[in-house]
Amino acid sequence: MLGPATSPLDAPGPAGAATVLVVDDEPIVREVVATYLRRDGYRAVETGDGLSARRLIERIDPELVVLDVMLPGMDGLELCRWIRARSSTPVIMLTARGEEADRLVGLDIGADDYVTKPFSPRELVARVRTVLRRAPGARTDRRIVTGPLAIDAGTREVLRDGAPLRLTATEFDLLWFLASHPRLVFSREQLLDRVWGHEATWDRGTVTVHVRRLREKIERDPSHPDHVQTVWGVGYRFVP
Repeated sequence: MLGPATSPLDAPGPAGAATVLVVDDEPIVREVVATYLRRDGYRAVETGDGLSARRLIERIDPELVVLDVMLPGMDGLELCRWIRARSSTPVIMLTARGEEADRLVGLDIGADDYVTKPFSPRELVARVRTVLRRAPGARTDRRIVTGPLAIDAGTREVLRDGAPLRLTATEFDLLWFLASHPRLVFSREQLLDRVWGHEATWDRGTVTVHVRRLREKIERDPSHPDHVQTVWGVGYRFVP
């Protein structure tokens, strides 16, 4: 476990491994999560409060942040807002069981995923692996251009009328999946399975929140979307 005298730059992990910052005020939770991350080949850095997490993020620029909602000093939701205002660094929120409001707020402000306490460390590491696979770095040579939108899977960039849009990793994957299957309608359950990859542990409201956020970024009029459209009683489709 990272102690006061230990530099985060010396945190255990293979050279070149992705750095994951674990922010939780419960030392046992931090230690267990960090141990499982290191076993899976990640470089894990730990801290117990929001303000020190912010300083670490500025210093080490982690590839992903595992972030508890309830933190001293600066809570996890406030820290997530700060992260999202400066970067697209993936964030996985840790929330108490039954706190649906926290989960939805976390997704609404830009979290990529959430895990409900108590949780399986193996499941959390699997989520980390999935989110990082969706984050910039998973390269392909595919590109979709439709109307004002240009979606590049190689650079994971989205342009609208030539101007870059800032999408989170999950928002990009949702857009790419829908745009790759134009006019086909997918239910929320299908999207959970195909985009998030862990259908059984999510609720359908997750998809609704991400669709709304995506429309706010790519549509000229989010209340009357041209591209990501609702098929009432069924799900969503992408219209070129």
